[in-house]
Amino acid sequence: MIEIIKDLCTGCGICTKGCPFGLIELKEKKVFIKEGCNFCGACVDKCKELAIKVKTEEIKFDTSNFSGTWVFIEQAESKLKGVGLELLGEGRRLSDELKTKLTAVLLGKKVKELAQALIESGADEVLVYDSPALSYYSDETYAEIFTKLIFERRPEIVLIGATPIGRSLGPRLAARLRTGLTADCTELKIDEEKRLVQIRPAFGGNIMAAIISKKRPQIATVRPRVMKPLPPNKQRKGKIIEIIENLSSIKPKVKRLDFIKESASGPGIEEVDIIVSGGRGLKAQENFKLLEELASLLGGAVGSSRACVDSNWISHLHQVGQTGKTVSPKLYIACGISGAIQHIAGMRGSDCIIAINKDPSAPIFDIATYGIIGDLFEIVPLLIKEIGKRQ
Repeated sequence: MIEIIKDLCTGCGICTKGCPFGLIELKEKKVFIKEGCNFCGACVDKCKELAIKVKTEEIKFDTSNFSGTWVFIEQAESKLKGVGLELLGEGRRLSDELKTKLTAVLLGKKVKELAQALIESGADEVLVYDSPALSYYSDETYAEIFTKLIFERRPEIVLIGATPIGRSLGPRLAARLRTGLTADCTELKIDEEKRLVQIRPAFGGNIMAAIISKKRPQIATVRPRVMKPLPPNKQRKGKIIEIIENLSSIKPKVKRLDFIKESASGPGIEEVDIIVSGGRGLKAQENFKLLEELASLLGGAVGSSRACVDSNWISHLHQVGQTGKTVSPKLYIACGISGAIQHIAGMRGSDCIIAINKDPSAPIFDIATYGIIGDLFEIVPLLIKEIGKRQ
């Protein structure tokens, strides 16, 4: 809190000019803090009379009445997104280790029929909120509903996909619940004190940071394609709980006018088992046609390093890496990619990696299953020719 010591305040007004948000006002030569102060402390530094100070108080937080792991399930047009099933697989492992219940949270329109598939994929129970008002994702509406459910049921862990939706929803939940959030996790563990250890790349991917939240719930967003979904088990039994509540009290400030789908040329890189990816070694935009031909023969998709996206050779929808998409196909062919740590962070989970590069010291060879040292403009046409013959 910001505390004003009235006896010391002279009404000089210096602090009003020092507030970057304009939230300090003078009334009858005394300072008052308006609603919305974020306690930055700028006014404290400005006050020469020492009439303003930051008052802190340590809050004791009881974590004993929090239990269970929750997974936020993304869906679009009443179809499940893969990231939710991946997180259910990981959530099942965490819940088994903690000996607690795994809950899937499903919000949307006409989604009740999807609940059974979540039980088969590892959930013990599914909280379903099916309403026409949830026909599309809304930050304010989803955050309001999810926050209320967490307040009422108190899970100790909440897992959300690090997708555009998850990266918007997660911070809103954490802010409303006054708890921690670790973004873009690539690994999750339970320590000896039964706390969630959230592991993510830090400092440009040069180190892996292990983060622990003191408060509950422990919220983490997890990159798609780094966790493995469980094989569906139609024999699994679980509980489906339908939440019925009037949403009229939620009045979003933002209204969606339209939704325009941007699609990659060819299948999305998150959806295929084979990716043929190109880097700066391609030299020009038109050379991606070579990779498109190889990817088409293999039934895969074309990926890219950030350098090619920054050069406008290809859409960002094809970008693999820390600032792009995380993929884990069965086969990843890296053509002319040196192997910057940011790119490797997005594809190192691939089952088999083939690297083609003229530089024998390129870092990509350190993680490659097979390495071909040579000119990609000679090697890729040979691959296309040979694969074409075999087909």
